[in-house]
Amino acid sequence: MPKEIVVPTGSGKPLAPYSPGTLADGVVYVSGTLPFDKDNNVVFLDDPKAQTKHVLDIIKSVIETAGGTMDDVTMNHIFLTDWANYGAINEVYASYFPGDKPARYCVQCGLVKPGALVEIASVAHIGKK
Repeated sequence: MPKEIVVPTGSGKPLAPYSPGTLADGVVYVSGTLPFDKDNNVVFLDDPKAQTKHVLDIIKSVIETAGGTMDDVTMNHIFLTDWANYGAINEVYASYFPGDKPARYCVQCGLVKPGALVEIASVAHIGKK
């Protein structure tokens, strides 16, 4: 099964050895996405809503570059640094998935850079429905 690396136009260089996304057999796997600018600096410090929006916009760009839409997302893996931000993150998250909701899980943990409050990885099926 051939795979295609998915890198949206204007993406920054990954912080580690990974690709923003991989497309294989109609499925897009989006790497864990953090609230980073093109230089891997954390953006919107202390603002979980703005960080979540930034992360989901990046995920959306990966999925759209692969030929899909956010409606194609079937699974999200959400990591947050503090349960106190859960409500704010969910408020923004819900606006990206207004119809049928993808499966997901959410865990509290440390993230790769201080100041990052949320990380999300996604799976989208853009092949035959």
